[in-house]
Amino acid sequence: MSVHASAGHGSELNWFKSSYSTNDGPDCVEVAITPKTIHVRDSKNLTGPQLTFDATGWAAFVSYTTKH
Repeated sequence: MSVHASAGHGSELNWFKSSYSTNDGPDCVEVAITPKTIHVRDSKNLTGPQLTFDATGWAAFVSYTTKH
């Protein structure tokens, strides 16, 4: 996993909102998938930091978050 600041609004990535996000609450997560990486960001802070995972890291992250 890596964390980096977004460049612009991430328009080069095709972002979609997580089904766990709420429309009016604090939980707003967007995900973008490329052939080699999965990106996660707060949809309320488009230019803020992002998490970036490779496939193995993403599987471990999702497994961990669904258990906690």
